[in-house]
Amino acid sequence: MARIAAGNTDDALDIVQDAMFKLVEKYADRPETEWGPLFHRILQSRIQDWHRRSSVRERFRSWLGLADEDADPIQQVIDERDGDPQHLLQTQRSIAELEQVIHELPIRQQQAFLLRTLEGLDVSATARAMACSEGSVKTHYFRAVHALRDKLGEHWP
Repeated sequence: MARIAAGNTDDALDIVQDAMFKLVEKYADRPETEWGPLFHRILQSRIQDWHRRSSVRERFRSWLGLADEDADPIQQVIDERDGDPQHLLQTQRSIAELEQVIHELPIRQQQAFLLRTLEGLDVSATARAMACSEGSVKTHYFRAVHALRDKLGEHWP
């Protein structure tokens, strides 16, 4: 979730690590059954903080005329041990398209979709993690799914 929200693995790992530290620091005495929703709530808060800081940082970069860093070329190399190259290419394109469309969703829709779909949380646990009502979770999830279907119609069944 953090990688999709941040668009960068290193930033995502920093976000998750910070969320884990805060969970241990603030909620270690809570019952283990509460840790999951608490962690996701902290994680979502950290992701929103990261977005705020990034938007400010990008404003300064544009004012100063600084270019974005290029992607690591080592990370772009395809592992040739993974079967049919045509199938791998199609899968990579589909996943990249999915990640791009998820990244374009509003942050609350991203959160609802990722918590419900990837993390498998139910509506009430998602509501606790997002600090909103169950109705809001249902609305954000519904809108996210329909936006994804509209934009990915040709890429995903």
